[in-house]
Amino acid sequence: MAEKHPDPEQVLRQTIAMMAPGTILRDGLERIVLGRTGGLIVLGYDKLVEQLSGGGFNLDVEFTATRVRELAKMDGAIICDTGANRIVKAAAQLLPDPTIPTGETGTRHRTADRIAKQTGLPVISVSKSMSTIALYVAGRRYVLEDRASILARADQALSTLERYKTRFDTIAAALSALEIEDQVTVRDIALVAQRLEMVRRIAREIDGYVVELGTDGRLLKMQLDELVAGIESERDSIVQDYVPSTSKTPRPKAWSSAAAAIDALSPTQLLDLTEVAAALSLGSALDAAAAPRGYRMLARIPRLSDVIVDRIVAHFHRLQPLMQAGLDELLAVEGVGDARARQIRDGLARIAETTMLERFV
Repeated sequence: MAEKHPDPEQVLRQTIAMMAPGTILRDGLERIVLGRTGGLIVLGYDKLVEQLSGGGFNLDVEFTATRVRELAKMDGAIICDTGANRIVKAAAQLLPDPTIPTGETGTRHRTADRIAKQTGLPVISVSKSMSTIALYVAGRRYVLEDRASILARADQALSTLERYKTRFDTIAAALSALEIEDQVTVRDIALVAQRLEMVRRIAREIDGYVVELGTDGRLLKMQLDELVAGIESERDSIVQDYVPSTSKTPRPKAWSSAAAAIDALSPTQLLDLTEVAAALSLGSALDAAAAPRGYRMLARIPRLSDVIVDRIVAHFHRLQPLMQAGLDELLAVEGVGDARARQIRDGLARIAETTMLERFV
């Protein structure tokens, strides 16, 4: 079986989280910056790191901010365990492969970049002259910013997210009305999918700021969670309602492929509704009619299990017959008893009434 390598983005996020404000590692790094000594820290110790490091002395002591600050005064690197819980070695001379390409110019930064690329482990370089903290991980260089700069960018992104979410809610409500009236086109679906993906991407950007801010990002996290609540389930419902399937490509596979295709769209492609429609396998004719299966409407009825929803959709095939169904027709669905049939009928009627009233108010 092939060895499974960790996702580079996940490794980057995890390492940034370890260096966020409020952590012991960040406290130690900031002490090094204030002391203007510079420093080189390797997060991980294995046979390869042992081969690439010479001299120094073994410690194997608990990681503390004051210890890191004092050890950084000496020449050489500080080598810690993967979680920065213990300091394994100090004053070590790192000897990476000099043929590994790097765009860095300073000796400390070149060494950090090459060690990170050669070992696959995160390496932190603290610049003595520039007073900056740079992280080298997964082939990338990431410079830590101060709290004020991150908060300023996070606030701007949050304001953008609020505007995009308001616009998405309006478009999603319009789609609901069109579904009830059986007047949905591919353009309507693509527009909702486009706006939903924009919201998701801005939310991911803000989530990155939350990771960087550590304990200072708790309020931002609460605001983010409130704004994007239900976004993922809405995306699933759109995909389930409209993405076509075939005998060779069953629905679950078609749904996951469509979601992956939307994720893979570039920012430029996302602005093109034709590209969005193509990612959903809906064709290029934006004015073509489309019919929902009913997943999106049924998701708005509380306490309906996924199994029951699947059975209802399989029985009625489209939303319109479901909206017009009486109790007897609903009772014909396996697992739908009298109480549940009434709940579904009354729920759909209430959704239809509320949606149409909101549209014309």
